[in-house]
Amino acid sequence: MSDEEHHFESKADAGASKTYPQQAGTIRKNGYIVIKGRPCKVVEVSTSKTGKHGHAKCHFVAIDIFTSKKLEDIVPSSHNCDVPHVNRTDYQLIDISEDGFVSLLTDNGNTKDDLKLPTDDSLLTQIKDGFAEGKDLVVSVMSAMGEEQICALKDIGPK
Repeated sequence: MSDEEHHFESKADAGASKTYPQQAGTIRKNGYIVIKGRPCKVVEVSTSKTGKHGHAKCHFVAIDIFTSKKLEDIVPSSHNCDVPHVNRTDYQLIDISEDGFVSLLTDNGNTKDDLKLPTDDSLLTQIKDGFAEGKDLVVSVMSAMGEEQICALKDIGPK
């Protein structure tokens, strides 16, 4: 019975590795937090005193790191909040396709072709203009909770 191998067909992602728990009272300004299922950067934290039912509350004002929408949440300071794993990676820009996707060069020499151009207008024009001028551009890609987006641009000189 125990000699048989068990194969599990799983089409679902575990999801747990996208965030980690952190006590609400320890999350500070410029930290990250998940509000309404969205990864956010904290811009303001205020803590209220303990009331007659005993919990101090933390009021978080945060901005979604991908859509720039403002979100708010109030959590007892002793409770745990989800904090997203946020990574920034730099890639060299190789090409921009007509349908709005970019082709990026990874550190190991492979290409990454699954990212769209950013929706932020000023960043979008900087990337398009710099690419049209033939500059060597390095883009910073922010990734959290299974989403990725270009968030910054560096010019490393002419080709």
